Amino acid sequence: MDPRDPQQLVDYVGSLDCIHCGLCLNTCPTYRLTGVESSSPRGRIHMMRALAEGAIEADADYADELDFCLLCRNCETVCPSGVQFGHLMEHARGALEPRRDRTAFQRLGRRVGFDLLLRDRGALRFVAVVGRAAQRAGLVGLAARIAGPAGHGLRDAPSIPPASERTRLPVFTPALGARRGAVALLEGCVMPELLGATNRATVRVLAACGFDVHVSRQHVCCGSLHAHNGEPAGARALAVETIAAFDALVDEAGAPLPLVVNSAGCGSHLKELAHAVPGEPDHERRAQALSRRTLDLCEFLARGAGAEGLAALIANVRARDTVRVTWDDPCHLLHGQRIRREPRDILRRVPGVELVEMEAAESCCGSAGIYSLLRPDDATRILDPKLEALRATGASVLVTANPGCQLQWAAGIRRAGVGVRVLHVAEVIDEFVLSAASRPGA
Repeated sequence: MDPRDPQQLVDYVGSLDCIHCGLCLNTCPTYRLTGVESSSPRGRIHMMRALAEGAIEADADYADELDFCLLCRNCETVCPSGVQFGHLMEHARGALEPRRDRTAFQRLGRRVGFDLLLRDRGALRFVAVVGRAAQRAGLVGLAARIAGPAGHGLRDAPSIPPASERTRLPVFTPALGARRGAVALLEGCVMPELLGATNRATVRVLAACGFDVHVSRQHVCCGSLHAHNGEPAGARALAVETIAAFDALVDEAGAPLPLVVNSAGCGSHLKELAHAVPGEPDHERRAQALSRRTLDLCEFLARGAGAEGLAALIANVRARDTVRVTWDDPCHLLHGQRIRREPRDILRRVPGVELVEMEAAESCCGSAGIYSLLRPDDATRILDPKLEALRATGASVLVTANPGCQLQWAAGIRRAGVGVRVLHVAEVIDEFVLSAASRPGA
């Protein structure tokens, strides 16, 4: 690709699917913030076309509008023309990156983040150890105070759990009780360091439902963050590693295992993995096969043998108390994977859970991968109305199914002083079903 050729900076043919009807406008979180046409999906597509046709330059304003987008894909859900806006944005960001005028510090940060941390489990663990020590010593809070308004991101930095909670998942966990099958589980890149409790709850739930759980020690990152942030070469390399890692996890007959994913962003990327290896027939074929056997945890537990296993667990539990719970749709679960009903159905079946719908549960919380780190003020403005909607539910637990959303909600709730816990679906089942079943008299 020649980065000097404007025709190659965008997917021009894909952009022609947009009929400029405007149905996407009010679903777009950045358009709702600004009311500016260029901050909407329709406006961004218009800018892509104008760039390809030579009417505008790929200047700082164009780059900023690409960065301002959260890639929540809400617009795709309402688009009558089926515009693949997520792929348009990934293409535009990836094509623009080589010609962007970044500072040396910004370039270094991207290389450390994308080429080192997200590719190396040891590097991630080292950062977690150092970050935990800095938080315990009060250095992160001090830096945030010194930075003033610019320290917003530091003040909302996720709390790094102690080392005892950052242990890796076992390579193999046997099924409990009647065995129903075997699955592979995506451990993730940042999940072990920040949300290890969620991963362990996921393993416990799958094993209790009757499934052997296999985890790849060779795998670190699926490449979704690279794909979303203008790093197609990194996304391609990680896609190849991901395919190899999970093709190697097989059942008794030698067939690759179904891959269960508890991160909506990763699951959405894996279900479209062939986009990361264009023009490579063998890798495309293997990527498509992996996509077909990739299932979000909610999807797995709502269908087939997974649903049977969960039903057997629930049948043995009697609730002692009722807890009001509300659900927030992760964008890449709802808009990326079209999974809406399954998590709600699961929560309604959990003994002791009263599910209360939250207004605008289908809108973005502002996390969007690393968006909340790169643009913390915008991310906060997007979350604030949802915090008010959360208050209105009267719920004491907010449930979601994506690590970025979990961390974004936890930071917002802490900042707002709202007494609400944030749990993953797996943690709800672990607490309300598995732990309840082990209590005397359950």
